Amino acid sequence: MKVWMKRIFSGLGILLLIGILYAAFAPLPQDEVLPPEKWGAGSSSVEPAYSGLQRDFPVTNETDANATTPEKVELGRLLFFDPILSQNDDMSCATCHNPDLGFSDGMQQALGANGKTLPRNAMSLWNVAYNTNFFWDGRAATLEEQTNTPITNADEMAGSPEEIESQLKAIPAYVSLFEKAFESKDAVTYANVQNAIAAFERTLITNNSPFDRYAAGDVNALTPAQRRGLATFRSAGTRCFECHAAPTFSDDSFSVTGVPDLPGQEHDAGRAEVESESLDGAFKAPSLRNIALSAPYMHNGAFATLEEVVDFYAKGGGRDDGVENVDIHVLGFDLTEQEKSDLVAFMYALTDETNLPEFPESVPSGLPVVAHVENPARETVSQMNAGGTESVSTSTHEAVTLRVEKGQSIQSIVDQALPGDTIEVPYGIYKEHVIIDISDIKFFGIPNEEGQWPVIEGEGKGADGVIASGNNFEMAFFAVKNFTSNGVLVEGAKNVYLHDMYIENTGVYGVYPVRCTDVLIERIEGTLMNDAAIYAGKSENVIIRDTLTYGNVIGVELENTVNGEVYNNVAHDNTIGIFIDLLPQLPSKVSMYTKVHDNLVENNNGANFGKSGTAVSLIPPGTGMLILAADHVEVYNNTIRGNKTGGMAVFNLTIGFSEEEIDVGPNPEHNYIHDNIYENNGYDADKFVKDMLGQGFDIIWDGTGADNRFDEPNASSSFPPVLPSKNLPAPLYNLYWRALNFVVGLVG
Repeated sequence: MKVWMKRIFSGLGILLLIGILYAAFAPLPQDEVLPPEKWGAGSSSVEPAYSGLQRDFPVTNETDANATTPEKVELGRLLFFDPILSQNDDMSCATCHNPDLGFSDGMQQALGANGKTLPRNAMSLWNVAYNTNFFWDGRAATLEEQTNTPITNADEMAGSPEEIESQLKAIPAYVSLFEKAFESKDAVTYANVQNAIAAFERTLITNNSPFDRYAAGDVNALTPAQRRGLATFRSAGTRCFECHAAPTFSDDSFSVTGVPDLPGQEHDAGRAEVESESLDGAFKAPSLRNIALSAPYMHNGAFATLEEVVDFYAKGGGRDDGVENVDIHVLGFDLTEQEKSDLVAFMYALTDETNLPEFPESVPSGLPVVAHVENPARETVSQMNAGGTESVSTSTHEAVTLRVEKGQSIQSIVDQALPGDTIEVPYGIYKEHVIIDISDIKFFGIPNEEGQWPVIEGEGKGADGVIASGNNFEMAFFAVKNFTSNGVLVEGAKNVYLHDMYIENTGVYGVYPVRCTDVLIERIEGTLMNDAAIYAGKSENVIIRDTLTYGNVIGVELENTVNGEVYNNVAHDNTIGIFIDLLPQLPSKVSMYTKVHDNLVENNNGANFGKSGTAVSLIPPGTGMLILAADHVEVYNNTIRGNKTGGMAVFNLTIGFSEEEIDVGPNPEHNYIHDNIYENNGYDADKFVKDMLGQGFDIIWDGTGADNRFDEPNASSSFPPVLPSKNLPAPLYNLYWRALNFVVGLVG
């Protein structure tokens, strides 16, 4: 061989060796690891508290560089109302954010400089102190940054920072106010204009509405209609609380609801204009606090009334109009006219203008201040919010047992209870739904002589059997049947114990603790749910054990939850037996640290009758267990048999969601599957899996996600045929993973 050829082959060999070494020792790509404060799982409710509806507000967005002081706030208030910040000295911040109009302007689309119509509705400023991003599309990261756009944008106030500084420096009163607020000479700067306005806006806090007083123990603060509306708001039928959770009733993430563009309006891509990988038409969910005062609604003011907004969501948002990627929670719902009216009445109960700032009589520039505006919604609010104002004292209350007597409704006795009480319900059929917002309540059924539990019966038309939000809530010894949304919903609570119940045909979920902390679910039998019989979501520290589920789409589900344990359960004849998942577009951004062991998962071959458009409707029948994008899950000592598509599956989120929809780490990572018993799985795979893989298997892994390990000597088949074990050294694992994903990529 000639010398030059030897050199070429030697060079190629060296490059190959370098490539192998790189593939073996370079870190594998992994999803971003979020700090705990960004997980979003678990309850934020206050303890001790009269009810579980009392939630801790998030920390404000105040920074050390711009600490709030009374002097800054007063300066910011004057600047907020002063037209001197605009080019023509004819617009102030208050022009588009008038306090009398809920800090909005009462128009579909705001008007800018020289009367130019702007593309979006003016957002309310109430509780902006808690926001983590600003504007409908989240383009600004801080409140200080936010002030710059309306002041300097040529179509809005069209101000010039240099001219603003020059004008303010020429006004002795402002010079004095700036120096006092910022404790320095030469304090009149454009940056300090932003700082002062931001400091003022952080004082616009609303937290003493009728809802807040009800949550704190004033049982009469909400009218009966508003209490019914609160139940509808929290129902899995409407899912309003998914994007508008207490205490802020807002969400800083971005979702597509499908609001139509206005006639003649250029299409607004929303968040996609700021972040190219975001969904077209995604906007943030604004706060519902003081929402009754700030009509019209949505990013372009498309709807004039709250009734129109409810109707829009009832029909599934823009889904029926062909809008793509509408949020998974905007599915439509059926409400009676009374239920719609009650839901709107509840939103009026979120009104509180206690901290309404005063309009200054004059500002140092001498320019005219925006005038007060008559807002007819205030009169409607006063009529709607006709509840009481006296709080209940429980400091000297001695716990008692209250018993439902013949002819009484369960709710009538619940309404008499105080924290610490036990409510007993003798055997009978109770055709009602029950709302328990009080903390420290035990809710027990009393069986008859034959051992039959009392039945809470929805007759196929009630939304939820039981809704509870109180901390330290225990419920047991009931049958709950025939509702359209949930059997038992517990929302936002700490220390939840649900046990010894039979749940049948209750719509989406059987038992449904969501955004809860420290949950124990045991000895529950659930059947005929179109999602999950036993579900815990967006929660932390959850144990599910000794349950029996069959005839559902999902037997047991742990969704976007931290620290879960699922054991000693039997799941058979569902579409899927056990589901550990991380879904996008939810407040909780993680699913991790779950143990699944000693369960029997068999013959989960039932048809998928999940509601069209939901994530669960995508699951192929015949799946024993599925880990979808969850991390640090250990699955062991389970018996998995007779599941026709696959016994155990581990998949990436892109199997069911577009990349634009995914706002969480999409890969399943650091999962360990070992020492399970597999029998007769994958014998007749669903078409979706058969088209993808050709057949079913005991174990199916799509190859994604770093550090997934399998030690399964009992498995007779798997995809891929060779699975990486726990003992495989990291360099060899890295080589295997890269080779596998290269091959899968070629085939794909």
